[in-house]
Amino acid sequence: MAEPVIELKDVSFSAQNMDVVRNISYDFEGGKTTALVGPSGGGKSTVLKLAAGLLLPTSGKVLFRGQDISAMGRPQTLAFRRESAVVFQDSALWANQTLFQTLELPLKIHYPDMDKDERESRIAEVTAAVGYKRALHIRPALLSMGEQKLISFARALLCNPSILFLDEWTESLDDEAARRLVGIVRRRKADNNTILFISHDLEIIKELAEYVVMVIDGRLSLQVTGEEMEADRNVAKIVEKGISS
Repeated sequence: MAEPVIELKDVSFSAQNMDVVRNISYDFEGGKTTALVGPSGGGKSTVLKLAAGLLLPTSGKVLFRGQDISAMGRPQTLAFRRESAVVFQDSALWANQTLFQTLELPLKIHYPDMDKDERESRIAEVTAAVGYKRALHIRPALLSMGEQKLISFARALLCNPSILFLDEWTESLDDEAARRLVGIVRRRKADNNTILFISHDLEIIKELAEYVVMVIDGRLSLQVTGEEMEADRNVAKIVEKGISS
């Protein structure tokens, strides 16, 4: 068993006096791909954001390589952010910035010595990889939801992270675009990246997930390997029912 990269230690999270995540403990293995599944509103996106350090738990701890994320200083936090990237369900693009400015920002933060030509080259590389073909000097409001998702995915690739957090990352995409992104994730998986993803697409889960973790009502209700899900039709039915609700 590989060493955990992200560890949730008895983690709970509350918002607006409501318990969203309840006493979850789970180790995400380094170099493995884990699907977080479950019904809409069950808490899986919150679990992903906690694992990514975007939310701090109300109680419990989230560890990155053994270090409490909430206790990390600026250098450690920057290193974590450079090594990891998130694709948000709503894309989360800056409304008042052009696409180029949105994509350029992570490179300016994490690679301050990179010159403009290098930044432009890297941005062109990742946008071509995801299949985005329109201009970059426009704002997100001019894009379709699918195009926004492509830019969000391109942004996640910019710093070549070894940890990816993907929330409904193929949503709003046509089949061709979705398969392109699945192919990128498949290659990242082959390169032993650590990947946590949320999807309601059973075929994508079957294709990519080495582990499947179901979150219902803020609690872990099922933990299986992808192989176990493939081998046991009853388990597959539970997962299928969970992602369709």
